[in-house]
Amino acid sequence: MSEQSLPEAARPEHTGDALPDPIGDALPEYAERVLDVAELIPPGRVMTYGDVAEWLETGGPRQVGRVMALYGGAVPWWRVVRADGVLLPGHELRALDHYRAEGTPLKEASRAAEGHLPRLDMRRARWDGGERAQGHI
Repeated sequence: MSEQSLPEAARPEHTGDALPDPIGDALPEYAERVLDVAELIPPGRVMTYGDVAEWLETGGPRQVGRVMALYGGAVPWWRVVRADGVLLPGHELRALDHYRAEGTPLKEASRAAEGHLPRLDMRRARWDGGERAQGHI
């Protein structure tokens, strides 16, 4: 995904081809807002990338995903997920440990499923923002 598809406020400010240092550089305002939403999601619940964008009323799933990829390590990243409930590729086992510890609803994988990894039970795990949604970030 290109930075051009990020909202203006979410585009990292840098020159050349190097990505910004997520620790040394100040966070773009859009990234701060996405991370704030991730921190609000209660243990055992999840929001999709699209849910976060809709809640913020700006950006889209790809922009939220980009923010989470660059800056999400400092927040409960495993609570912002794909809409199909598939665990984040490359981080499946770490995420699964978090889901099990938090009691996040899962659908056990069939034996035919690659790797036999469960999926999130999106119908039961998805969080809509509850009462906190009244005061959007």
